[in-house]
Amino acid sequence: MTADPRIWRLLGFPLAVPTGSGVLDGESVAVKDLFAVAGLPVGAGNPTYLAEAGRERRHAAAVRVLLDAGAELRGIARTDEFAYSIAGTNAHYGTPPNARAPGRLPGGSSSGPASAVAAGQASIGLGTDTAGSIRVPASYQGLWGLRSTRGAVSAQGLLPLALSFDTIGWLARSPDVLARTARVSLPSLHQAAGDFVLCPGLLAAVDPAVRAAFTEKLSALPKLREIQGPDTKEAFAAFRTVQAAEAWRTNSPWLRDHPGVLGPDVAARFAWAATVTADDEQGARKALAEIRARFEAELEDSILLLPATPTPAPSNDADAASLDATRAATIALTCLAAITGRPALSAPLLDVGGLPVGLSLLGPRGTDLALIKRAVALAPEGDRP
Repeated sequence: MTADPRIWRLLGFPLAVPTGSGVLDGESVAVKDLFAVAGLPVGAGNPTYLAEAGRERRHAAAVRVLLDAGAELRGIARTDEFAYSIAGTNAHYGTPPNARAPGRLPGGSSSGPASAVAAGQASIGLGTDTAGSIRVPASYQGLWGLRSTRGAVSAQGLLPLALSFDTIGWLARSPDVLARTARVSLPSLHQAAGDFVLCPGLLAAVDPAVRAAFTEKLSALPKLREIQGPDTKEAFAAFRTVQAAEAWRTNSPWLRDHPGVLGPDVAARFAWAATVTADDEQGARKALAEIRARFEAELEDSILLLPATPTPAPSNDADAASLDATRAATIALTCLAAITGRPALSAPLLDVGGLPVGLSLLGPRGTDLALIKRAVALAPEGDRP
């Protein structure tokens, strides 16, 4: 297999052998370039950062647990710069291909692992999800993608973006591989979840074709309890402010010393983050706490169903203005998991004009494995494992 530099920063045969044997024997992992891999530097999607980074002394905890369960490390895969994007583009290394929707964006920031899995070059993608960076590429590329319960997986050896929201997750082509990966990484999380619920207000900004596919999928279910849900504009604004404040706090020492090294889109995002004041952040945190309390009271132990993304993958040549609009509409949906810390799954169960869109299940904390099982039951009988 030839390494596509848009997908892989470093490809091995393997890059690291299994350190144990178990339920992941025979599986291969593409690791997002934010996780420590022993003997190699972390690159964070930026060549200047990579050139200055020291070699890591040991594997990140999330990498180590997969190797201990029998998986091999296939390679280090690309990420959007500093994980501060959900498009899947990288001004320095190019855009990873979308095997399921050629000519369209792969979704980010776990773009490289998702593309590697979708192309059959690895069976597991190890990534992170702050504002949707597992679920968006899963939705765009027809993959199973799980954002785990926040804090359930050790972040040792992970380069952070926004500490209040960063969460580890995985991508796979099948629910079986995803479930086995989650099971070894989340050994104590086996809680059950309640009934499905629907929040019609969240569908307002969803593309009509996606809304139609989502409604058709739900038509086979008994009538669902409906909740009001948060105001998406309020939730997005508060989330974006706190995320930006934390991203700037994490990265500003290095960025100030390296002006001009970022691609235009990520540079603009960090430039705005630098303007967030302490009062802005404090007000946004207060708003998030209120949103979280109201939303949790409505959800209780239920699973919220919604489209994983409001559109299929945008075209590779989409203009900046349309991508910004898509980003805002997408994060308005995906930030709900970040705000609550709940696990969220994107299952490849919707089809929009021949393009994949994920069906998202947002469940109570600790129900990560239950979400996969419940999503499989929603698949057509002939497609169930």
